[in-house]
Amino acid sequence: MTLAVRLGRTPKLNKCIIVAIATIASVLLIGCSSKPEVVELSGAKMGTTYNIKVVADQPVPDDLHQQIDDLLSVVDNSMSTYKPDSELSRFNRMAVGQQMQISADFSRVLQISKDVWDKSGGAFEPTVGPLVDIWGFGPTTSDNSTPSAEQILEILQTIGFQHIVLDDLSLSKTQPIELDLSAVAKGYAVDLVADMLEMLALPDYLVEVGGEVRVSGSNPSGESWRIAIEQPKLIPSVNRIIPLTNMAVATSGDYRNYFEQQGIRYSHIIDSRTGQPIKHNLASVTVFSNSCAEADAWATAFLVMGVEESLQIAQRLNLAVYLLLKEGDTFKALSSEQFELLSQQATSEAIL
Repeated sequence: MTLAVRLGRTPKLNKCIIVAIATIASVLLIGCSSKPEVVELSGAKMGTTYNIKVVADQPVPDDLHQQIDDLLSVVDNSMSTYKPDSELSRFNRMAVGQQMQISADFSRVLQISKDVWDKSGGAFEPTVGPLVDIWGFGPTTSDNSTPSAEQILEILQTIGFQHIVLDDLSLSKTQPIELDLSAVAKGYAVDLVADMLEMLALPDYLVEVGGEVRVSGSNPSGESWRIAIEQPKLIPSVNRIIPLTNMAVATSGDYRNYFEQQGIRYSHIIDSRTGQPIKHNLASVTVFSNSCAEADAWATAFLVMGVEESLQIAQRLNLAVYLLLKEGDTFKALSSEQFELLSQQATSEAIL
């Protein structure tokens, strides 16, 4: 029998087995050599742009782009400062003491905002809008004149997140304050899209909305995603590249929106604790977190605080923070201990 098989006189049953094995091997080889599909989606929403990259080892929904666009519309229709019928706009017009029912998304963003407001000692202040306006950085036309001390003091009496009363999905206010959630809404939108991709069993992705980013899994090359930290200049350039997996990143800077008067530079970042634009040399803050909404809010808070206070709070709360200070024509980088640990771990994983 052995000799017969070697000479090719194989019984019919053995031929079938050999053909079956060959077919299975062919299928396995095809499966191993196939590459995952890379889906890239982009668009405009929330007054900014979004870019999404998904590395899929299974078919993605035909309407994935529409699902993402619809999800971003939910955030936009809830928290836009420009849409008169958004939840936020209706709250801003609401009388003191009046209550309104809000969506779960709006409530969640307010809870995140309250947490960062509280832990930052008011450096993150979603009701700072009137101060931004009076300093000439609001939506109305300004002649770049500086407000008087009396005007600033008057406005300081009317702002403050402590005047917001949130009870689950019921919202009211004790002062005629106005909300602006721009410093957290984009990050929250990133989280919503990322969570949706997870639910669709698409764990390898990069989601970016208005510069705020969250990544998961591997990039199209099967490696960690490479996230660039921008050099804070009018002409964009890269300061540092960090390989990341399963992390959110948000950056805030004061180098693009300011005016000068009598040799003094006035930033659009207003410290609600003093009513004044920030005067320190902290030009850019990048925060790394599991939540993009939290990273977004903390990036703004740290930019208001300045270097020393930021590093103290980052140390206390174990936050990964990367700071760029302007020193003449150059920039000096400082970072929290948590960032250094994150960077070392990310680099080690990228090498492996």
